[in-house]
Amino acid sequence: MSLAFVNALECKEPHSDEIWAVAWTANNTAVSASADGTVKQWDSTSGQVSMSRPPHNLAIVSLSVSPDGKFALYNGLDGTTWLWDLQADTVVGRHESYDRSTVQGAEPSWSVSLNPNGTTYAGTSSSGNVNIYSANPDSFGTRQAVLTSGRSRHGMDCVHSPDGTRVALSNEAGQVFIFDLESQALTSTYSSHAMCVRSLAWSSDGQLLLTASDDKRLILHDVRSTPSGKPGSGAVATLTGHSSWVLSTSISPDGRLAASGSADKTIKVWDLSARAAVSTLQESGEVWSVAWSPKPPAPGTAGAFITGGQDGHVRWWRSAGTGV
Repeated sequence: MSLAFVNALECKEPHSDEIWAVAWTANNTAVSASADGTVKQWDSTSGQVSMSRPPHNLAIVSLSVSPDGKFALYNGLDGTTWLWDLQADTVVGRHESYDRSTVQGAEPSWSVSLNPNGTTYAGTSSSGNVNIYSANPDSFGTRQAVLTSGRSRHGMDCVHSPDGTRVALSNEAGQVFIFDLESQALTSTYSSHAMCVRSLAWSSDGQLLLTASDDKRLILHDVRSTPSGKPGSGAVATLTGHSSWVLSTSISPDGRLAASGSADKTIKVWDLSARAAVSTLQESGEVWSVAWSPKPPAPGTAGAFITGGQDGHVRWWRSAGTGV
């Protein structure tokens, strides 16, 4: 089977540097974070900027949007984290995670993830820990817990499960860890990759986790948690076809497809049940971020996603049909 996707829209005022993260919100807007220090929200009908934040003096390296599309959490290269109210266009939280003058053992965050319940957020660090912070505007950035992987390697990505009960961490050595947030316990460790894992994506039911690595592969993991506490079976499929680092990945809301962006300047769409690529799209540069629309695809279509990368443009891609 093959699927056709078309470049339906391109942003009108591109970033002046690489885009390192994109998100498609429940309100049908796109949010992008760039190495130029800015974060922008885009209208997905016109491609115009609807809101933007004043530029930070360093790159914005991580972005996480609440399921209702009301808040965007983003993090700078120096470890400054902001919570942006997308309805009021105001920053309601700011935290300097690198500041050791107030918190002993403070660690600069790299990747950040807003818990879907909105009360906390997670941040990775160079020590291999995941720090859990308050996302409440009144106490934003107050550290509430430290989850320890036991590996002192830089944390590349962290993403909460859709139900907010778990958080996944990947590191520069190719390992992936899953923590239970209620017990603060490390429940699963996977060493499926030979090199750095840069991106993680959960399926909407929380049963699968897709990992993207510098080893040019994506690996699908069964991460189901059972009532007995026994973890899922781990790696169940390997997706190969990229010729360079896989920089980003995202799973469609219906769980049928995944998209991946690579340093080989392509986007691939994968059929997860067939374990095969069903579409390859050429880009002008490295594709640092992909994100599916959270809206389930219409009957007879394969949905839509956005991408951002080396040339600073946000692009909207839409299914041209079911394909044959």
